[in-house]
Amino acid sequence: RNDNVQSTVQVADPATRGAVEIPDSITVKELAELIGINSADVIRELIRSGIFATINQTIDRDTAALVTEELGFQVAEGGPAAADDEEAEAEKAPATKDDDIFAEPEPDKVVERAPIVTVMGHVDHGKTSLLDRIRETAVAEGERGGITQHIGASEATVNGRRIVFLDTPGHEAFTAMRARGAKVTDIAVLVVAADDGVMPQTIEAIDHAKAAGVPIVVALNKMDLPDGKPDRVKTELSERGVIIEEYGGETPLVPVSAKTGDGLDDLLETILLTSDANVEPRANPDRPGIGTVVEAELDRGRGPVATILVRTGTLEQGDAVVVGNTSGKARALEDSTGRRIKSAGPSSAAVLLGLSGVPEAGDILRVVESEKIGRNQVEQQLLAAEAKSDAQGHATLEDLYRQIQMGQTKELRIVLKSDVQGSLGAVVHALEQIQTEEVRFNFLLEGTGDITNNDINLAAASDAVVVGFNVRIGGTARQMAEAEGVEVRLYDIIYKLTEDMEAALAGMLEPEIVETVQGRAEVRQIFRVGKNQQIAGSYVTDGRIVRGGARIYRNGELIAADQIASVRRFKDDVREVTAGFECGIALAGFHDFEEFDVIESFTSETIARAATR
Repeated sequence: RNDNVQSTVQVADPATRGAVEIPDSITVKELAELIGINSADVIRELIRSGIFATINQTIDRDTAALVTEELGFQVAEGGPAAADDEEAEAEKAPATKDDDIFAEPEPDKVVERAPIVTVMGHVDHGKTSLLDRIRETAVAEGERGGITQHIGASEATVNGRRIVFLDTPGHEAFTAMRARGAKVTDIAVLVVAADDGVMPQTIEAIDHAKAAGVPIVVALNKMDLPDGKPDRVKTELSERGVIIEEYGGETPLVPVSAKTGDGLDDLLETILLTSDANVEPRANPDRPGIGTVVEAELDRGRGPVATILVRTGTLEQGDAVVVGNTSGKARALEDSTGRRIKSAGPSSAAVLLGLSGVPEAGDILRVVESEKIGRNQVEQQLLAAEAKSDAQGHATLEDLYRQIQMGQTKELRIVLKSDVQGSLGAVVHALEQIQTEEVRFNFLLEGTGDITNNDINLAAASDAVVVGFNVRIGGTARQMAEAEGVEVRLYDIIYKLTEDMEAALAGMLEPEIVETVQGRAEVRQIFRVGKNQQIAGSYVTDGRIVRGGARIYRNGELIAADQIASVRRFKDDVREVTAGFECGIALAGFHDFEEFDVIESFTSETIARAATR
């Protein structure tokens, strides 16, 4: 048989070929021989699925089975005959990072479980004090630097019914967990101070809760203060799309005081009512435990320690487990007080000891049959993730048109940041004018200021594109975006922004110009050259200064953009100057420096876009 990649002639007939038994891993060439067709046809089908594999590359059974079925052949159920053998079972990599893992296969065995609640809001509005009152613990005194010190989750009991509170430090951790794993929270309690009203972090918390699709309960805190303005707060909430029941909406608002304890019983009852009306959390306690990592660390004396929030099933001491990309055995379980326990059921938090490594917040825990199966499953997961890394990613403008044509996309989710509130409204209005019947823009967040890690987290968790207008992206946020595969697009001209969006809807995007920030320098002294020119005597604070583009910031605000005409060390022209050294910088057109201005050096590269049709 000829394996020339140009050949498309099939040797075997799918109509006469029996069901194909596929092993748990197989090379492309072996799969072609097993089916009885040319390797070129297998490679071509893999490429259609977004997987670029060579003839000798190994693929897993799920991928091989999908390709086999796409080629018209039938796949035998269960793989080779050794279905009951532990080795064969261990090779199968389970699904990860998907709400489907929490689905209940036996509906008749599910029972009610406690709702899981995240408390969010602006700093100093009383989140920790409110939890402290609810739990009657000393967590509030243990807070340092605005970060809640905790083991991850705590409980309250109301009329015999449990409520589990997830003690995340705020919406950032809440969204970071959602970006890594399945939906963790059933209800979000939004704490707003009556005397302070809706603040920037309040707005971010609202956006993140809406993006997660969880119902919101507003706790209007500090009602004991005489200068509270509850009516103003209600109006401000309405302006952010949170319409309370009193104003004809569906969001409950409960006046409370974390200081005196007034209204807390009403808040807990409202949480239960909201759970019954909107969530109805249920789980099967008799199945193997499945849960989510709330937090984890390496303890010098005890090794890897992870707080697990069990979502369904029961985690028992001695169980073999897979947690994200690590595995182990539940050598010991502890409750929130540090007491040893034998098991943890649905909506229970437990500290787990016995893992081989430290997992990440948001990783999924699954009980498996043995430690050997767990180790092999982790190996398969890592191999599968590596094989699919090029094929997977978050939403980009490049593939938007194709998704629209295939009926897969009805909206483009956008995290929008702008320099000031006025231009923010102008951008939203401009984009709303160009949306079509096929696709609409969904603004998950509309905020001012530079793009932060929190914005990238929200985009990663919600499969959104980050769009910035007259703003920068921080170095760590840029690195996070690259690691998470989140597309970030920066603009300083509004019509260019709308043109790109229109082009994306039509599948006609121009080649992309990618900017790379090289470094920054602070102006220390200014030298006049000729009548109108200046040279900025500067100190390179980070990275390097090279010829290319330049942005000038004064007091943190962008005041100009230009090109670097020359970079000098003493009297010599040089290609670059690195951090820790002084240099003279001359720009092509800007000659109005002041001391302590910051010059940001960047280079641009034109990247051809992938085909969208």
